[in-house]
Amino acid sequence: MITRAQLTLLLILLPALNHSPSLFADTPWRSFRGDGNGRADAADVAVEWSENSNVRWKTAIPGKGWSSPVVWGQQIWLTTASEDGMKMYAICINRDTGKIEHNLLVFENPEPRFCHPTNSYASPTPTIEDGRVYVHFGSYGTACLDTTSGKVIWQRRDFECNHWRGPGASPIISEGRLFVPFDGYDHQFVVALDTTDGSTIWRKDRNIDYGSDNGDHKKAYCTCSLMEHNGRVELISPSAAEVVSYDPASGDEYWRVRYGGMNSATRPLIANGLVYVTNGDSTGKIKPSLVAIRPGGNGNVTESHVAWNLQKGVTKRPSPLVIDDLLFLIGDDGVATCVEANTGEVIWRKRIGGSFRSSPVYAQGRIYCFDLDGACTVFEAGREFKQIATNELDHGCQASPAISGNDLFVRTTQHLYCIEP
Repeated sequence: MITRAQLTLLLILLPALNHSPSLFADTPWRSFRGDGNGRADAADVAVEWSENSNVRWKTAIPGKGWSSPVVWGQQIWLTTASEDGMKMYAICINRDTGKIEHNLLVFENPEPRFCHPTNSYASPTPTIEDGRVYVHFGSYGTACLDTTSGKVIWQRRDFECNHWRGPGASPIISEGRLFVPFDGYDHQFVVALDTTDGSTIWRKDRNIDYGSDNGDHKKAYCTCSLMEHNGRVELISPSAAEVVSYDPASGDEYWRVRYGGMNSATRPLIANGLVYVTNGDSTGKIKPSLVAIRPGGNGNVTESHVAWNLQKGVTKRPSPLVIDDLLFLIGDDGVATCVEANTGEVIWRKRIGGSFRSSPVYAQGRIYCFDLDGACTVFEAGREFKQIATNELDHGCQASPAISGNDLFVRTTQHLYCIEP
């Protein structure tokens, strides 16, 4: 039985526990966009902040990198690189204090290929699990690191792929497999690596008719997503011109849908019995579009399984959000769009300003969008546009934010912030 003294002590400590940074530290954000959907439904994230308010800590991140932070326990991991791409690093930050615990030189490159100024040599986001973090720099290298010691467990540097404008696709892990797409100017394929030792489980060439011999039209920067449909697990992997569904165990193809375009970059969304993908930039008569696909089937299901497509106001880089029966897009040009997730019917469009590369996140009925100038627009995830707040930081965002517990982790071009409620 609890004593009066113990009860008194508990009542004294309870308010402090409720505001402890570590209280919700076991809520992971495992990969690019968390579990793939950009959502942390129950998180009580701050609505308003500035450089001088609701910032628990702010840590300068050396080098140049657009990878998004991932969170596991008390650790936050991200990658960076020298601006010339000759050195590539993995950085671990303490979740509570913002102190850098590891700053690890992972790869050195004597002759890096060209990287577009709007991209970086460290744009792919790591993926993390208990005791291991997997960092990826495209064809420059993939490494598995011990999260305690920082020791390299294994690495791979043998995949040939000229990304042409720099790497972008991020790895994901499931059932002991690390899935990585390589969609470059010269080679286009998907691999599954054994997370234990980095050995190749399978590799599948894209086998896509790109409609051109120009390698620029074959590039893509998409991260894969996993889904289960009628008892069948599928790895959804968009590329230029087509999206392909693979068996994650064997790499065998299930189905594909042709949508045209190139440079597709958003992560597929799985919701409401549909797969939502975007096709990136236009090629010829093909315009940027968002395509909703009914999963299942075999072979080319373009004619039978496309539920709807949208061609106006479609995002190229920021990934969409699906909240219940609504789908939200933040266009690169600063126009937000809300559509019916089941039909594609537009409900509203609103210019929120700024230019965007970062993908939005969702928490407790609110959508958070970070632009290239340092502004974050917060609005309700509803059938009417209702702006809640606009918050300013000193620098803008290329990376997408992460949410763990009630904390919002924002990587700008210069710093990593912990924004507390």
